[in-house]
Amino acid sequence: MTTSTVLKVEIRRGAYYDSVVLMQLQRALAALPGVMDAGVVMGTPANKEMLAQSNLLAPDSEGAKADDLLIVIRAADDAASQVALAEVDTLLTRRNSATEQEYLPQSLESAARMLPEAQWVLISVAGRYAAGVAREALRRGKNVFLYSDNVPVEEEIALKQRAQAQGQLVMGPDCGTAIINGTGLGFANRVRRGSIGMVAASGTGLQAVTARIHYLGGGITHALGTGGRDLSEAVGAITSRQALTLLSQDPATSVIVLLSKPPAPAIASQLLELASAAGKPVVVNFIGYTPPARQRGNLYFATTFDETAALAVQLASNTTASVPDTSRFAPGQRYLRGLFSGGTLAYEALLILSGYLPAVYSNAPLDKHFLLPNAHESQAHTIVDLGEDEFTVGRLHPMMDNELRLRRLQQEADDPEVALILLDVVLGDGAHPDPASELAPAIAQARARTAEAGRHLEVMAIVVGTEEDPQNLERQMALLQEAGAQVEQSSEQAVRQVGQLLQALNAPAPTAAVERVDLSVLQQPLVAINVGLESFTESLTAQGATALQVRWRPPAGGNERLMSILERMRGDR
Repeated sequence: MTTSTVLKVEIRRGAYYDSVVLMQLQRALAALPGVMDAGVVMGTPANKEMLAQSNLLAPDSEGAKADDLLIVIRAADDAASQVALAEVDTLLTRRNSATEQEYLPQSLESAARMLPEAQWVLISVAGRYAAGVAREALRRGKNVFLYSDNVPVEEEIALKQRAQAQGQLVMGPDCGTAIINGTGLGFANRVRRGSIGMVAASGTGLQAVTARIHYLGGGITHALGTGGRDLSEAVGAITSRQALTLLSQDPATSVIVLLSKPPAPAIASQLLELASAAGKPVVVNFIGYTPPARQRGNLYFATTFDETAALAVQLASNTTASVPDTSRFAPGQRYLRGLFSGGTLAYEALLILSGYLPAVYSNAPLDKHFLLPNAHESQAHTIVDLGEDEFTVGRLHPMMDNELRLRRLQQEADDPEVALILLDVVLGDGAHPDPASELAPAIAQARARTAEAGRHLEVMAIVVGTEEDPQNLERQMALLQEAGAQVEQSSEQAVRQVGQLLQALNAPAPTAAVERVDLSVLQQPLVAINVGLESFTESLTAQGATALQVRWRPPAGGNERLMSILERMRGDR
């Protein structure tokens, strides 16, 4: 650096240009005669620090705010610097004339008139103005992709609550990536269409998983971003809950991926409960979160991006998955009663069901909090080990004597809240010589009595034995099936079927109707209005979507007081 050089600064208040434009402008200015270096940046502290490292930070630069365009010229003399600054508008106009439409609307209002079918507004203006643009978009009935950051959390909450009440989505703030009906928004990768949907509070995480799904041969229906703060306790996962509900209802989506950094504990519980009721497999990756199990009902827990993608692709290829039919049951039928002769079989059933149900009571529970006060009386979901001491004093073991189980079966079937009875039938030497001959008539009678009362009773029987056993395995199974019981030889498979049915019967009702967003927002071809970075419009049109760029400038010259008055006059606040 020599003392003969001059440093000239120009600050343009509230000027917004694509970062690509700024880079091209900086290079063009630096190439002008007499210009030794140039800096064209937004006036953020980080950018000012970068200018200082390049010896381009002048005292006049300190007046630039984060949403101001800061132009700095280092030239050999004052004349060269003045010529360079005078060229800025020419260079910008030259670039814009080569890429823009014949007419760009100057406001969201005029853009909405030009493109009334637009369902989405993409917003990437400076954070201090972004909430105002989003409020106007919501007032006009548009869904919002809010790329802008530095939006106060109070504004985020207000925007999302308003959108929720109107049945619309606000993805963001600080949402960099989404895929809607095959079209990528923001920084999305080009991935094939498929049957996997995604809800993500991590933009690069969304990209990593969707790209990996593509690599593994899978495909994406929709990938909905939420913004990183959505899963905080303050925001309450409003967008995540809306997105989960949308993908649950979407017939094209067979598997859902839920991805984020660890949510607040209360929010994690809410999301997992909602995901459990999705009726579809949900792969959950709360990055860095220790999962409660590898699988819990329809929830599959992953810890890495690769594992998340692989699980989703594997589940999507399983075409046999189906939602249990609960239409046969009467209102109020929702409980399980398990009547076991084998203590270890009962223990395994309790263990498996812990992944499906929050509480199962027993006389031999996994958790002492769920110990039955009276082993002879069931409550809520109950599994009874009839081989425990309280039942066998002065009586044969239930593997040899069915009397106690037959009485208990009728008792449980008469409970109007009982939907399903689970029992084991253990064959082999020393066991009852013909257990099905007694159990089958009792099952048929119990099912007939519940049918007369206007209810449906499901019975699942686990048969443990071989074709070599003296009881004749095939005959035992046939008798139970003829009585109306489902019969399985795999205890795990039987209990998982039971768990899935109970989960469907006990699925929570939607927490609020306002969480429902019209599914057409995902099913229609994407039509969008873009307010901010021009590269987003170029990306959308390159993918075949319809997009209209707005040449937006802050209303009232960026005066926040006047802007607030204008918003109130328009009814945005």
